[in-house]
Amino acid sequence: MGHVGHGAVAALTSVGTDVMFTLNGGHIWPLYEAARDLGMAIVDTRHEQTATFAAEAYAKLTRRPGLAALTAGPGITNGISAVTSAHFNGSPLVVLGGRAPQMRWGSGSLQELDHVPLLAPVTKAARTITDAESGSLEIADLVATAMAPHRGPVFADFPLDVFAPVPRPQVAVSPPEIVSADPESIARVAQRLVAAQRPAIIVGSDVYWAGAWEALTELVEHVDLPCFANGLGRGLLAPDHRCAFSRTRRMLSREADLVVVAGTPLDFRLGFGSFGDAEVVHLVDAESQRARHIDVDTIVGDLAVTMRELARCSPGASHSAWMERLRDLETRATHEDRELMASSADPIAPSRVYGELARRLTPDSVVICDGGDFASYAGKFVEVPRPGGWLDTGPYGCLGNGMGYALAGAVTRPSSPVVALLGDGAAGFSLLDVDTLVRHRLPVVMIVGNNGIWGLEKHPMQAIYGWDVACDLQPECRYDEVVTALGGAGEIVRDPGQIGPALDRALASGVPYLVNVITDPGDVYPRSSNLA
Repeated sequence: MGHVGHGAVAALTSVGTDVMFTLNGGHIWPLYEAARDLGMAIVDTRHEQTATFAAEAYAKLTRRPGLAALTAGPGITNGISAVTSAHFNGSPLVVLGGRAPQMRWGSGSLQELDHVPLLAPVTKAARTITDAESGSLEIADLVATAMAPHRGPVFADFPLDVFAPVPRPQVAVSPPEIVSADPESIARVAQRLVAAQRPAIIVGSDVYWAGAWEALTELVEHVDLPCFANGLGRGLLAPDHRCAFSRTRRMLSREADLVVVAGTPLDFRLGFGSFGDAEVVHLVDAESQRARHIDVDTIVGDLAVTMRELARCSPGASHSAWMERLRDLETRATHEDRELMASSADPIAPSRVYGELARRLTPDSVVICDGGDFASYAGKFVEVPRPGGWLDTGPYGCLGNGMGYALAGAVTRPSSPVVALLGDGAAGFSLLDVDTLVRHRLPVVMIVGNNGIWGLEKHPMQAIYGWDVACDLQPECRYDEVVTALGGAGEIVRDPGQIGPALDRALASGVPYLVNVITDPGDVYPRSSNLA
């Protein structure tokens, strides 16, 4: 015998999910019992937002569903921002919640709240499990829904009285269906790729979720196609690949005649899909991802299949003149960036932090971004050579992901260096969950770019209004001492020459270690995105 919790956990273990992230609450003890009985690890945090971000990062790092178990009421509402991030990121996150008993519903039980209407707008599906026998099949269906393109979060809550004893169910999760794109559309776009004089491709997170990096490599090499990346698209091509570019994206709006955008929305990060005079082709994994605000040629289908078919249907093409022009500009920009990354400026420039870090990252490092300007500089200067090595907030831009992402990184890749890059503003959201890293003995390296301000807001407010408000933080706040007090270690750095040695100590420490770098509050990130 068992209960519906056993069926829920069994549905997740059947697809390879082996960790439950949670914060203890009595409404979800039966889920803990099921995890214990079925051999699933339980990792507990100090805040439900951290647990839910950790589950999302688990999904990003493993390409399997991530699992967060949240207690009723405030436990679930505390996790909603992280669920919303997963919604915008297309991450297959499964959130299982507690719920007050049905038999007393409306009587005012502890933490009695109907969660489903709150979660429905930011999930692919949200429901309450009311039947002890069929509930396991409902969870299996939800897990399959989370995994099916376009991937995303799902939610179910369990009234306490639904955990009645039932025979342990046999559950199976149906694998996602592979949907091939329309052959005529493939042929049309293939012809345009060959005919174009200055084409390019931008790849995003959905190409990673599709496991399509080999198909991408085949396409860009076959068609001689410059490739740019954002989100989890970073690392799909090694930075030294002849088709990989990162510093010349502005050229696409200036000179490209065809831009293929694969696996990422045509949102504010990509000028809402406008690239000057270039034609745009959008490759998406599901009809729901078709852009509604702009009329572009769109192909819907599995992204790995689509890119392989595009390569197959495209005669070998050469765009050597265009590639050479971009490579020349890329080389110049790289040289300029390296000069910035070696800056001896005092106060410290954020670029110098990343210059020191870049020399110490290994190919298997996991790099996590949680912040505004400081994280944006990471996107400009830090390169990752492999898929799944870069985790940022994504288009929702919700700060506070850092400790949850770092927790998942250390759990899923225990032999890899895990480095969390935190703005000092972002550090305020979740730094207490260093306690979680300490308790679970997870040696994460944290680097705080501490400029004492909300830089992403202060500099634009000054530029627009000539004044700012609510933009200042405590100067030289000792975040390192917070980590030390929680059982980790850390140090403060004010001299640019000491950044490298401090990072060496952090990487060798074997404990959660925070390097608190005092950076220049006058340094303004050269932002160009139109947020609205």
